[in-house]
Amino acid sequence: MTIELGGALVLLALVDSLSLGTLLIPLLFLRVPGRVPVARIGLYLATISLFYFVAGIALTWGAQNALAEFGEMLSSRPAYMVQLVLGVGLLAAAFWIGRKRDVAGASSARVGEVSRLGRLRERALSGRGGAGLVIALALAAGLVELATMLPYLGAIGLITRAELAAGTWLWVLAGYCLVMILPALLLTALRAVASTTVEPILGRASAWMQKNSAENTAWIVGIVGFLLARDAAVVLDLFG
Repeated sequence: MTIELGGALVLLALVDSLSLGTLLIPLLFLRVPGRVPVARIGLYLATISLFYFVAGIALTWGAQNALAEFGEMLSSRPAYMVQLVLGVGLLAAAFWIGRKRDVAGASSARVGEVSRLGRLRERALSGRGGAGLVIALALAAGLVELATMLPYLGAIGLITRAELAAGTWLWVLAGYCLVMILPALLLTALRAVASTTVEPILGRASAWMQKNSAENTAWIVGIVGFLLARDAAVVLDLFG
């Protein structure tokens, strides 16, 4: 695996780490007064990372089969031109999404998802449902994001295109999923050792994420679009 590929995957994993399931819900966990529920947060993060890992295995396997079947066509110049257009289109869509963030009702579905997951999170923290409810919360968050996991899909595309051996890409996927939950793990550690200092920051961060969900989505779409367009432009030798 090249340094360039590794850097792109780390960037995509960090973008994925800012999502509803990997950061916002852990932030809501951490904002609960009192002792940090380390075991529950750990179980939640382990479950959602495992969910992503299993989904990644299935998607990578499917992508590799598609590459084996249509590899010559997918590696052709017209295919890379389509990828370039798609990347530029995502960049343009990112600006549109960002400009629409203040339109009433523009993200009502997303707000509803956050609200429902928030209620499930409250039940999980209460302890009434035990570990099973925490696992259910993580799986629900993963399913909510499944259709919009653009950074992860981009990472799987890069891994597939690199034609890594099975023993290699499995470790790469595992590393991706670990990087994806690192910010939440770091915040959990900070909350445990310096709660007085960190709690106000956590409150502002969670409020900002809920308020600016459309803008966050725009950044994610834009970064994925840039990486797709750049990869295609390099292959097409558009920069000389």
